[in-house]
Formats: sequence, C-alpha cells, structure tokens
Amino acid sequence: MIGIPGFILDFFAALMLLVAAVSAARLALDRPWHRGLMNADVDGAHVLMGIAMAGMLVTSLSTLPNGVWTVIFSVLTAWFVWCVYRESRGGGVRVLMDSHHAPHLVHSAAMVYMFAAITTPAAGHGSGMAGMGGAGGAMPTLAVPGLAFIFAILLAGYAVVDLDRLSGPALHASYLPAVSAAPAGVPVAAAATGSGITSPGPVPAAATRPEGVATLPEQAASPPPPAGARGHGGGPFRDLLLNPRTAAVCRIAMGVTMAFMLVIMI
Repeated sequence: MIGIPGFILDFFAALMLLVAAVSAARLALDRPWHRGLMNADVDGAHVLMGIAMAGMLVTSLSTLPNGVWTVIFSVLTAWFVWCVYRESRGGGVRVLMDSHHAPHLVHSAAMVYMFAAITTPAAGHGSGMAGMGGAGGAMPTLAVPGLAFIFAILLAGYAVVDLDRLSGPALHASYLPAVSAAPAGVPVAAAATGSGITSPGPVPAAATRPEGVATLPEQAASPPPPAGARGHGGGPFRDLLLNPRTAAVCRIAMGVTMAFMLVIMI
C-alpha cells in the first residue's frame, strides 16, 4: 500500500481533537433550558471518538489500550442500538435516514470494528493502535476488508446527506434529540434563535408515541428558553457552540475522517 503523507494524518488527527474539544465544551455548557438542543450521549461519543481516532492517526496521541477502547465503543454501540430501536417504533425503515441516533450507531460500530479487526502485530500491545504515521512506516490493516468498505460507504453516505441538509433553509429533525411531546394543538416553537428551524404549526395528537417520546416532526417542539437565559454569560460564542448545526458539522467531520481511515487500511 502506498504510504500516506504524515501531514495528512496530522491534519485529520488535529481535526478529531478539535471535534473532541468542541463536543466537550458543549457538554460543559449544558443547562436545563438547553436540553432541546443538547444531547449528552452524542456529544460524549464525539469526545471519545475524537480522542481515540487521533490516537489511531498519530502514535504519540495514543491513550487507552485497544481492548479498553473496544469495550467502550461496544457499550456505545449497544446504547445507540437501543436509541434507534426506540425511535424506529412506528417509523419503519425511514428511521435509518431520519433517526437522530442512526448515524452515531454506525460511527460506534465502525470504531468497534477498527479496534477489533486491526491485524498489525503492534495492535495488541502498548497504549493503542500502532498509529498510521508510526516510526516503522507500516500501515495497519484490517481483517475482513469487505466490512471496512461497507462501513466506509455508509459513513460517506451519511456525510453527504448531512451536507445536503445543512445547505437547506431549515434544520433537519435528525439534528435534534427527541424531547417530551408537546400537548396537542400547541404550536411548534423554534428550538434556538437563528437555528433555521421552521414552525410547521400545531402538532397532531396522533403523532405522539405511547411512551411520550416525540416523533420526528415534534423534535423541535421544546418550549423556548426563559427570557434572559439563552446566551447568559457566553454570548454569541456560547450560542454557536450550542447550535444544533455545530453538532451536525462535528458529525460530518467525524464520518469523513472515519471513512478515510477505513479506506486507507483496507
């Protein structure tokens, strides 16, 4: 396999650390009046993935042993399986595109595969993967390369869909976590000022699930924050961090980087 220039690996590693830092900041800024915008499981997953992937790309950034990362991402995968199952009740196959958690399920499963399927001798030793830019110059490879190709296609597909949605005038419901259903007849309010969410009008009573979890059209139905609560102490920078579009950009960066890593290790 042709070697990958070190500066490319360094760029993607820096990008993953940036995603981890942004996601950690979003977690730190979480407040009760932001629960319609924030999603702790997604941001927490982005922090862990960013750190782990930076260690895969650059040896000096390796942290935990591969076995520990495999367990961590297996737990995340199981959690996102449950979330997608919960969101899919009554939604059918369409949930694979519109679900808030489906892309993160693919991301977590791909991380489990990368840590479990690495085949270089160094993969089972030390603090992490040997690193694609390691001193030995040997590129790690993956067992069952066909599975790596499938994951890469899925990740690239979700990234393309996300980019298309971000270019639209309104924020797609899959960027928002599910919230408690609003009472029937209550108009849907935008979840954040300037987020681009359009108000579709009253939410039909039939759209509410038995468990009280809102369906996709209701995911923007959280009440507006109390007056003076939003932006207090943080201003525009805080609003930018908590904007759902910021989480979407992090998701795109994560998917593109992960697809790149899978392809070069096939």
